[in-house]
Amino acid sequence: MSSMQSIKRDGLRKFVDVCMLILLLCLMSFQVTGEEKHEWTGILMTLTVIVHQILNRRWYAALFKGKYNAYCSVTTAVNLLLLTSMLVTAFCGMSMSEYAVPFLYWVRGLIYVRPTHLAMSHWSFVLMGLHLGLHVPLMLGRMQDKTRTVLTAVGAVLGGIGLWLFFRNGMPNYLFFRVPFAFLDYEKAFWLVFLENALMLGTWVFLGAELAVLCMKRKRKPGRSQELQPWRASGAKRRSPNRHGDGTGGHSQRLRRQGADRLLLLGREHPRHRP
Repeated sequence: MSSMQSIKRDGLRKFVDVCMLILLLCLMSFQVTGEEKHEWTGILMTLTVIVHQILNRRWYAALFKGKYNAYCSVTTAVNLLLLTSMLVTAFCGMSMSEYAVPFLYWVRGLIYVRPTHLAMSHWSFVLMGLHLGLHVPLMLGRMQDKTRTVLTAVGAVLGGIGLWLFFRNGMPNYLFFRVPFAFLDYEKAFWLVFLENALMLGTWVFLGAELAVLCMKRKRKPGRSQELQPWRASGAKRRSPNRHGDGTGGHSQRLRRQGADRLLLLGREHPRHRP
């Protein structure tokens, strides 16, 4: 694949990801969109998820390849749970449809459809936040330490506000099938509904990012350095930096650390990098 095609594919992936995020926030704002728009937004979300799976189909091909580490295990579990919850949410939602796909009306009579749709939609919300958060360290890998520290502090504050909103709005009740219906405030301004949903999602994004960092720290324990250094695992000889100190003859400490983080964030070492 040429570099231009790779850039276009990455751009398409990012566009689809942004669309999924916006659609998720819209789906969690039923009191703003109303029933009919909620159904069509759900159909569009389902199609977007399918496109997302097609664009990332290589991930499935690599499930049983390479060596798993802590980050990979957590990421794989979250991804599979997220996909399952979204599929169940879509099926139950279309089963109750009156506008988008009314031909599935025959399933509506099943007693478990409504509470399952309510619970799985909120689990999808939580797992989507964790899914996004697990990729945050990769996006921030090239930033300076001070910038990462400031962003972490801001994320902690916003995450705390989102966690308070999460419990105030009774989200745990929906997650654990404690209530069969959603209790929504239809008089709340639409911008406030979206803001609260974004803050609650941000809580799980922050927790997912911290979980990814913990997985990487666990990988850096003494005695595991061989798994962090591809040049050693592959049998290649390490070269020292040249006399200019620019690292062109080897790897500086910062570059080695970034390379190790990037290797961990890939989840599985390349077969050539196995010990």
